[in-house]
Amino acid sequence: MKFLKAGILLTIIFTASYSVNAQDIKVLSPNSKIEVRITTLERLAYSLFFEGKEITSNSLISLDLGESVLGRNSKLLKTEKHTVNQVIKPVVKQKFESIIDNYNELELFFKNFSVVFRVYNDGIAYRFKTNYEKEITIYNEQVEFNFNDDYKIFFPEEKSFMSHSERLYLPVKLSEVTSKRFCSLPALIDFNDGKKAVITEADLEDYAGMYLTGTGINSKSLVGLFPFYPARDTARNDRDIYVVERKEYIAKTSGTRNFPWRVIVLSENDSDFITSTIIYKLAKPQDSKIDFSWVKRGKVAWDWWNFNNIYNVDFRAGVNTATYKYYIDFASKYGIEYVILDEGWYKLGNLLELNPEMDVEEIIRYGKEKNVGIILWVIWKTLDDQLTEALDQFAKWGAAGIKVDFMQRDDQPVVQYYYKIAREAAKRKLLVDFHGAYKPTGLYRTYPNVITNEGVKGLENSKWSEDANPWMAVTLPFIRMLAGPMDYTPGAMINATQNAFRYIWETPMSQGTRCHQLAMYVNFESPLQMLADSPTHYYKEAECLEFLSQVPTVWDDTKVLEAKVSEYIITTRRNGDKWYIGGMTNWTPRDFNLDFSFLPKGNYKIDIWQDGINADRNANDYKKLSQEITNETKMNIHLAPGGGWAAIISKVGSGE
Repeated sequence: MKFLKAGILLTIIFTASYSVNAQDIKVLSPNSKIEVRITTLERLAYSLFFEGKEITSNSLISLDLGESVLGRNSKLLKTEKHTVNQVIKPVVKQKFESIIDNYNELELFFKNFSVVFRVYNDGIAYRFKTNYEKEITIYNEQVEFNFNDDYKIFFPEEKSFMSHSERLYLPVKLSEVTSKRFCSLPALIDFNDGKKAVITEADLEDYAGMYLTGTGINSKSLVGLFPFYPARDTARNDRDIYVVERKEYIAKTSGTRNFPWRVIVLSENDSDFITSTIIYKLAKPQDSKIDFSWVKRGKVAWDWWNFNNIYNVDFRAGVNTATYKYYIDFASKYGIEYVILDEGWYKLGNLLELNPEMDVEEIIRYGKEKNVGIILWVIWKTLDDQLTEALDQFAKWGAAGIKVDFMQRDDQPVVQYYYKIAREAAKRKLLVDFHGAYKPTGLYRTYPNVITNEGVKGLENSKWSEDANPWMAVTLPFIRMLAGPMDYTPGAMINATQNAFRYIWETPMSQGTRCHQLAMYVNFESPLQMLADSPTHYYKEAECLEFLSQVPTVWDDTKVLEAKVSEYIITTRRNGDKWYIGGMTNWTPRDFNLDFSFLPKGNYKIDIWQDGINADRNANDYKKLSQEITNETKMNIHLAPGGGWAAIISKVGSGE
C-alpha cells in the first residue's frame, strides 16, 4: 500500500499482531545488522546486538507510578510488528532535502501500557506509552545500559542540574563513572573496534530530561538519572532561577500519552554520526494545521561576542540605534538575512521598558527597508512573566524572531516552557533560537520555527577560557550535533595558534586558523548561522566575505569525505547546484587527498580558501585560489595545526 499525504511518501511493508506469552522476542533492523532481544518475564529488559556482537545485555526498563511499576511483573497480552519505509520532506532542511525513514517496529502490549521498540539501520529507540483515564505521577524511570566491556565514554560531565549543557567531552572509562558522577546527553561510547554508539533521547515533551550516571555496582553500566519536579526555587537575579527543593517525583502528566524515546545510535564509521537523522525521525511531526511556510533560514550578524567593537565610524559605538543601523547596512550589503539585538536593548526585568538609546521600532523598520530581519534577545523568565504582552509587542513591531536565553534547566516545568514558547511564537510568526538551553530532542521538527539551539560549548567560550579549541570543534559534530541544530556562533576574524591564544573579553579571538573558522560553516549545522565578529573586521576581509556571503545554512545533500572523532572532519554539502566543502583538524597538522567523484559529470570551478604557508605561525594566514575540476579530479590538501580548508564548487559547463 502506498499513498502520498502532506509531502510524505509512506510504504507499509508488513504489519502483524500476535497474542504471545513468550519470554524472548526479537526485532531486527531493515538491513539485519542490528538486533534487539526483549525479555518480558518478571522484569522487562532488552539486549542489543550490532553485527553479531552483544553491545548491551539484560538492560532493565520500567516506569514507577507509585502504586504500580510498569515493566515489573507485567503480563504481556500481545505484540504487533510492522515495517515502515517513508520519505519525509522537512519544512526546514538541515542535512538533506528528503529524509528516508525506514525502520522495523515492535510494540508490546500490557494492561494500561505498551512499550515500542523501533530499530533503524543506524540505531534503536524505545518508549513507553500509557493508557490511563486520569493523570499519573512518574516517581522514577528505570533506564539501563549494561555494556559488556569497560569501554571508553566521551563524558560531558555535569556538576548539577542547573546547567547550560556546555560541557567538555571527557574521554574516560565506564568504570570511572561512579554513582557520584553524571553527564548530560548526548554521550558517545567507543567499543574499541571502530564501532561506536551515541546515547541520547527524542520527543521530550511534558517530561524531564535524562542524564547518565554510574551504578556503583557494575562498573560497565550506565543508568538514567532525572531532575525531580521543583518544589521550591529562588531567583538570584533576572535569569538564574535555582531549584532549592524538589518533590519526590519526575513528572505529573496525562494518563494517556507517549513518553520520550530512549535512543542509541550505532555506527561502524564515525562519518555516519554526521549524516544521521534519527532524532528528527523520532520527533513528533509538526501540526498540519499550523502554517510554517513563512519560516526563513539564514545567517545573522551578532553583536554580543564582538562587544559591539566597531570602529572607523563617526558615532559612538555601543548599544544604540546608530550601531545597529551599521550592523543592518553590513548585513544588507552581503545578503545576510538577520541581525540580533542582544543584551542591552531593554531594561533587564522589563521587556517593555527600552534602553533610551535604542529606538527598536525604528531599527526594525530600517531593517525591513534593507531586507534584514531583527531578532530580539530576551531572558526566559522575564519573557515568561510578560509573555502575551511582550510577544504581541514584538509582532506589532515586526520583529523576525526571539533569542530566548538562560533557561539552564530541563526539569518538567522548564521543558513545558520550551513547548509553550515555540507554540506562542509560531502563532505570531516569530523564529525562536534557544540559548542557555538543553540539547535538542526534536522540537525543531514539531515546531519548525525553532530554528536553532545552543546547548553547546561554542565560540563564546573563547571570551573567558581555552575550551573552544580545535579538538572540541572536531568532536562536537559527532556527538552534540547528532541531536540537532547547533548554534556554535562561528566567524572569528582574529585567529590564533595554540601558543598565541589569549582570552580577552572585549576583543575576543579564536583558536585555530582563519580557514578553520570558515570550514565551520559547512561542518556545523544550524539553519540560523551566526557571524560572530564585528562588521568592521568583516569589511576588512573581502575575500573571506566572498565565502561567508555565499555559504548557505541548509542543505539538499550531505556527504562526509573524511572523519574521525576528535581528530578531523571533511564534509561536502550541496545546496541547489553548488557544492561546498569544509575541512577541519585538531592541533595535529594533516594532509588529505580529496576525491571529487561525488560530483556529477561536468566541468566545475572550485574556489578554495586554504591555510597559508605560515598559518602554523600566524593563524590569520590563508590563501584563496581557483581552478577547474571534474569528478575525476583528485587534490592534495594540507591543514595546519588547528587548520581548515573551505571551498565552493560551481558548474561551469557540460562534459562527457
